[in-house]
Amino acid sequence: MKKIIHELLKGGKQAAARLISIVEDDGDEARGIMQEIRPFTGKAHVVGITGSPGSGKSTLINSLTGLLRKKNKKVGVIAIDPTSPITGGGLLGDRIRMRDHFGDRGVFIRSMATRQGTGGLSRTAADAALILDALGMDVIFIETTGVGQSETAVRRAVHTVVVVIAPGLGDDIQMMKAGVMEIGDIFLVNKGDLKSAAGTARTLEDTIPMLFHGRTPPVILASAVTGTGMERVLDEMEKHRRALRR
Repeated sequence: MKKIIHELLKGGKQAAARLISIVEDDGDEARGIMQEIRPFTGKAHVVGITGSPGSGKSTLINSLTGLLRKKNKKVGVIAIDPTSPITGGGLLGDRIRMRDHFGDRGVFIRSMATRQGTGGLSRTAADAALILDALGMDVIFIETTGVGQSETAVRRAVHTVVVVIAPGLGDDIQMMKAGVMEIGDIFLVNKGDLKSAAGTARTLEDTIPMLFHGRTPPVILASAVTGTGMERVLDEMEKHRRALRR
């Protein structure tokens, strides 16, 4: 096992894939791995991307990854997919939508099944992120499955939470309720070219002061498909990271 960890620390993506598979099995060997690699972690910015089904989370990550690569940043993606009832693995829908970056040596994409995980996450997603941190990734995205209002587990696994909202899906009504709306560090109204998008953004801006005390998370009107607003998302991610460090 020490040999595989050594390969990981040298930037070996195959070693990372192997270690994540072991960690997913969640046995004694997995705990030993995490103890070994922990001293080599703590450099990456781990960002949770969450929101309801159909809000465009995967397309958003695909777009942000492209921009980060232009800045010469290494990007890891952990896409949590629903568990297949046949194989027990992930259904891989999210990873397919990120196929633009499959051949990029500076990008590592891994689908993980929810299995017994709750809140839109796999139980071992946070450990997988630490492995990618040790691999040398600068930014690691953890994409949840489509979540409901009360599913907030991603907050415990990441540094920054981006809540993605799509107009026309009922989110503008649901946002009034407590739950996932209270964990956002950045709110992104995706599909900004739709007529109802600006209204959803305004509703969010009016609602946020009732949910947050002492801070006002930004609301970004954007389109992951066209790239509109993506640079601002990266800027706000970096601002939040600097605030955490302070």
